[in-house]
Parts: sequence; structure tokens; C-alpha cells
Amino acid sequence: MNVSYEPLAGGLYGLLIGDALGVPYEFHRPESLPPLADLEMEPPAGFARAHVRTPTGTWSDDGAQALALLDSLLTCGGLDLDDFGRRLVAWYNDAAYTPDGRVFDCGIQTGDAIRELLRGTPAYAAGRTDERANGNGSLMRVLPLALWHQGSDDDLIRDAHLQSCVTHGHPRAHVCCALYCLWARYLLAGTPDPWAEATATLRGYYAESGPYRLELELHVQPDTPASFPGGTGSGYVVDCLHSARQVQSELSYEAIVKAAVALGNDTDTTACVAGGIAGLRFGLSQIPRRWRDALHGKALVENLLTRLLAHHGLATIKQA
Repeated sequence: MNVSYEPLAGGLYGLLIGDALGVPYEFHRPESLPPLADLEMEPPAGFARAHVRTPTGTWSDDGAQALALLDSLLTCGGLDLDDFGRRLVAWYNDAAYTPDGRVFDCGIQTGDAIRELLRGTPAYAAGRTDERANGNGSLMRVLPLALWHQGSDDDLIRDAHLQSCVTHGHPRAHVCCALYCLWARYLLAGTPDPWAEATATLRGYYAESGPYRLELELHVQPDTPASFPGGTGSGYVVDCLHSARQVQSELSYEAIVKAAVALGNDTDTTACVAGGIAGLRFGLSQIPRRWRDALHGKALVENLLTRLLAHHGLATIKQA
């Protein structure tokens, strides 16, 4: 698959900027949010912003874990779960991959898994596997796997499952990560209907009577129309995935991530997941300059982007 600078850079910056845009609005119901036009990284005066100590333009745990995954892939030349687990611990303990040396907003399941890692549990077994362990914490960070991956669709599906295991071990979270990665891959390839192609590929990969196929059909329900207004922007992994897909009907990166934030609730993660896809669709140059300028930590991002481009045999392009 041939890839180019604009969508790769757009996907990476798209997830980080969506995350940073959503940070101040997290935990709010949609009816308590400002109008769409006023959803900016700096909320309107008087708005009761979340994370009041967090500077404007700061990505959260979503972006930090995505960068940790990308760094691990580039450094190891493949998915090394133990290395990735160590990088998650470095984020949690030492604020690695943060733009300002501060950790905030760690999900409950991720925190539980990191404590398991610190107790010596192998990375592949650290994530909870019970029915209630279906938050969006492994979905929010997985896009760099699709940006980096050069293997087969089967390899990408397997790796999407495995990276989830470190914090989210339930098959439902694995299926959502795999569907999202294939969606991104087919977008990069210019497939006319990337979601449908991703769904068909998963159906071909999963045994018809196996647990993963049952999760796909009964819980993820990928045939739900994208126009169905069912997404609520919650932290449930299936709702997060469908919310991110639902807002793709908007016609620009800016409109997509604002629509994601406007769903309320887990605003940073919904906008991160939606923003990564929107960045792939529209490219870096179509992400508003004011948001790119406001993003903290760009030196860290540019270093990883340069390495990602080199992995694909592409030269770095200086941002205009």
C-alpha cells in the first residue's frame, strides 16, 4: 500500500488535536456545552471547564498512549507487548509522552492494568477480561498501529487485538480496535467504502461460530447505518467507535471534531478517535492552523512523525 505525507501526518496530528480540543469539555452533558461555533481549545469565558490546571492545547492520556505505541513500534520494528507495557508504565510514573510533564485523566481499566504490570504480570495478560472491561482505552490509542503497519490484513487484525490485551482484554474491545484499524487502512488505500470493506475483512477473518464473530455481530453491529443518530460520546468502546463514525458525515476536519465534542461526556476520546480518521481523510493541511499552532509538545510529535515517514520511505515536509 502506497502512503503519503498528508494523510499520515493528518492522522497523527488529527488524533492529538481532537484529544486536546475535547479536554476542557470532558464530563459535560451535551446540553451544558457551548454552541458549536464556540467549541475551541480555549472555552468561552465562564464555562466550567474540566481539568482546570491543564493548559490549552494539551493532549491527555489518549494522545500520550498513542505516542507511546508509535514509539514502541518504530523502536522495536514490530509490536512488542512487553516494551509497550514498559512505555505505558513510563507514562504513568514519569509523564513520558506528555507535552508538559504531567499525567491526568487515566482511565480506571488502564490504571488497573498498569498496576498489574508493576506487580510483574506479563503485558499480554495485564488487561481485565470481564464483561465490564469494555472501556475505550485501547481504541483511543490504536491508530498509530494502522499508520505504521505494512503487513497483511490478518497481521493488522492480530496486532490490533494484542495491543488491546495490555489494558483491555475483552474480545469486544479487540474487535473494535481491529475494525478501526482496518477502517483507517482502507481509507489510506483510497477504498470507496472503507467501513464496509473493513467489516467484510473481519467477517472473513473470524470463524462464524467463534466468540469474536459473535462480538462483531451481536455487540459491535457494524451494519448499523452511519447516519443513525445513536452515538452518545460515552466511554463504552462500541459507543465510542460508532460516535466517531457518526460524525464523519460532516464535511471538514473542524466540523467533525466539533461534532464529536458536541456529543458530550467523554469528549476528548470521542474527538481523538474521530479526529484521527478525519485527519486521514482530509490531511494535515486541512486541520485548522489555529489548532495546530495551539498544540503543545509539537517537537515530540515531529520527531515521531519523521521516524514514521522514514519507515515508509518518505521524506519529512516542513509544515507551512
